[in-house]
Amino acid sequence: MPNALSLVADIGGTNTRVALVRGNAVDRGTIRRYANAAYPGLGPVLSSYLADAGDPDCAGACVAVAGPVDGGVAKLTNLDWVIDRALVAGATRAGTVAVLNDLQAQGHALGHLAPGSLRSVIAAPGARPGAARLVIGVGTGFNAAVVHEVAGGRIVTASECGHITLPVRSEADLRLMRFVEAEHGFAGVEDVLSGRGLQRLFAWHASEAGRPDRPDAAAIMAAIADGTDPVAAATGATFVRLLGAVAGDLALTHLPFSGIYLIGGVVRAFSPHYERFGLAAAFRDKGRFSGFMEAFSVEIIEDDYAALEGCAEHLARIGG
Repeated sequence: MPNALSLVADIGGTNTRVALVRGNAVDRGTIRRYANAAYPGLGPVLSSYLADAGDPDCAGACVAVAGPVDGGVAKLTNLDWVIDRALVAGATRAGTVAVLNDLQAQGHALGHLAPGSLRSVIAAPGARPGAARLVIGVGTGFNAAVVHEVAGGRIVTASECGHITLPVRSEADLRLMRFVEAEHGFAGVEDVLSGRGLQRLFAWHASEAGRPDRPDAAAIMAAIADGTDPVAAATGATFVRLLGAVAGDLALTHLPFSGIYLIGGVVRAFSPHYERFGLAAAFRDKGRFSGFMEAFSVEIIEDDYAALEGCAEHLARIGG
């Protein structure tokens, strides 16, 4: 149905973005952003959006959720919302409904982004046709998804790898792990590699330096850019080193010879600092496999609405 309308939504821990899809293309003029804290759940967000849009008939609806999806039921990791197909269908009256993890939606968007949406961070030999690709998101939380091209189409696998154990390579890393564990008994990747994780990482470096200050993430990024605060500089260096280490671990796990794609507000905020703090060296620091790591390219997705595009592509594939 080339002229049919559908609804897509990207539900993060802080904000929800909603848009209409005309045919298979996201109508970017219809994108609206909602602060999640102002709503008790997704249903009222979608109802408000559709009312403002003139209550259009939607043939399909696909939502991408920052949390695990099991049997079509999603639970946001950093927000007390539960979302399922029945809720989305009830709010939109759509006949075809899908609920995806947000990184799965990002994976479905690959190959369908506007020119100029990708920026190289780590160069590598040309992509191998048909090989896996890896999407890594760093924003309110941390997660990744693997994209496989198979005979029947595209498969994007879900994960919750933001909650794997924080890597430890040194005595300082061990002290960081103990510092993070003090909050809730476990030190996971997302506890450091996320917006709130950046604040926690600064707090650890400040405590090591005997300083009491605890700025927010925006102030930390400003101090990293300024370059005069040694605690902020140490925070930036540790963040980039750990991001490289974790991305490298995921690359060895999934062998994404068609590339790694970083997305999310925190990833983009660090863009000016990857070379300064040695992202490529940290990514390739895998002992006798360091040379092997040169096969993987890393790019940043600079399109903030890529998940909406991925939802539209997924709806097109399932007939929404």
